[in-house]
Amino acid sequence: MSTIHRLNHALERAWARGLLPEPPFERALARWSAEGDPSWTEPLAILVQSLIEEADLNPLGRTMAYGQIARAVAARRRADALWRTRFEIADIRIEAPIVILGQMRSGTTRVHRLLACDPRFRFTRFYETMAPVPPRGPDLRPLAAAAGLRFVHHLNPDLKAVHPTTAAAPEEEFGLFSPSIHGAQFEAQWRVPSFTRWWEQVDRRPVYATFGKLMKILAWSRAGSGPWLMKAPQFMEDLDLLLEQFPDARLICLDRDPAEVAGSSASLVWNQMKVQSDSADAAWIGAEWLRKTARRADRSAAVRAARPDVPQIEISFDAMNQDWRGAVARIYDFLDLPLTSAVEAAMARYLAEAERSGFRGHRYSLADFGLDAESVRNVVGASAAYAL
Repeated sequence: MSTIHRLNHALERAWARGLLPEPPFERALARWSAEGDPSWTEPLAILVQSLIEEADLNPLGRTMAYGQIARAVAARRRADALWRTRFEIADIRIEAPIVILGQMRSGTTRVHRLLACDPRFRFTRFYETMAPVPPRGPDLRPLAAAAGLRFVHHLNPDLKAVHPTTAAAPEEEFGLFSPSIHGAQFEAQWRVPSFTRWWEQVDRRPVYATFGKLMKILAWSRAGSGPWLMKAPQFMEDLDLLLEQFPDARLICLDRDPAEVAGSSASLVWNQMKVQSDSADAAWIGAEWLRKTARRADRSAAVRAARPDVPQIEISFDAMNQDWRGAVARIYDFLDLPLTSAVEAAMARYLAEAERSGFRGHRYSLADFGLDAESVRNVVGASAAYAL
């Protein structure tokens, strides 16, 4: 019996014997919704309903989903309270951020972490994206994040190969969408199509207003200066809204073969979803993340074409593989910054350490998800079609 099956069995027994309460989604939803801010309570209600009716979560999945939603609600409350009492946060400016724009699995993490080797840049750490609002007392967020990573990797060791990280590593800002009950952090874990389609049709400006406030809270909470490195595949869907919040942003646009993007994305989602649902459907995941890949390509290309005033550079996944130093040099030329020998050496050490720590790409097959390379490229379009 696998670890996941043992945990599911143990939870079912504990619930049946009254030793532990089952996750009280409906009661908690009524309590949370009473706060009355529809910008996040409305999507919260839709998400909970979608989890109940569509996700087919196992006991472990129900427990993990409830815990994540409860933490998102708590983070929203803490952020709102901090924003009301520390007026100086509103005056903080995130100037000329560097946005690493790309699909899931397009090489954005590598570029992000290479640039994070440069002390002239700021970045969000993993524990901060999981809990963006600092506590009043001792900051235990790094310990909690490290424990969470160990637990998830114990449940599914393949996830460590798919996206290796540590509690203090540079990380994308996916968690800064959770307090608005939005984003791929939810969609990539659970089968919640009603929730996804609802968000795709409504105005997401409140989400990005909250995202901007949370970025200011991060900047306020710790010392540092210099441009902020931002990265999240979610930006591909909402680039126009991101640029409304950060009109002086500069874009580093990552490009990879759509067939590789769709297959690798589906593999990541599969590795997350199968932990929390015994009926995770690889074919459904393949179809859904092909649709998401195409949607993100189309929407980001349209915004980039309409905004030639936004500084942007294209970097291919293959170019990074073949000559990372040359690709990084192009990025620094674009940013009009000198690439010092010390920074380049730090980048080389990072890559060497990643190699020594046993990093390996995860293995997957498009056929496992009901896809083939030719049809994926036809749906998404060749890389050049959205690499402006």
